[in-house]
Amino acid sequence: MNRRVWRFVFFGLAILAGFTAGLGYGWVINPVRYKSTSPETLRRDYQTDFILMTAELYNTEGDLPLALARLDFLGDGSPLALLNAAIDFAHTHHYAPTDLQLMQVLAADIVLVLGETE
Repeated sequence: MNRRVWRFVFFGLAILAGFTAGLGYGWVINPVRYKSTSPETLRRDYQTDFILMTAELYNTEGDLPLALARLDFLGDGSPLALLNAAIDFAHTHHYAPTDLQLMQVLAADIVLVLGETE
């Protein structure tokens, strides 16, 4: 083999060895261990996005018990308190007016149907 071919073979073997060592380290020696990964640990912006998606689904489906079940997924807090915190965050961070309106409609329906207040 000439010198140029040997360089390409050696380069390919080095890449393969590095890839194999990386996978071995990541999967066998030091794999990821998830701890405390409940939805309550999400950052406020991700929680707000989840609540917005719930409000969008509620707007489409019109199923309040299902929307409340989805909001319960985020934690033990009151669904209305979660919604109000999300509306405040969305307003502060300049979410689209239609998104704010969807969340406000869901909050108003929770108050109307359940008589729940914060």
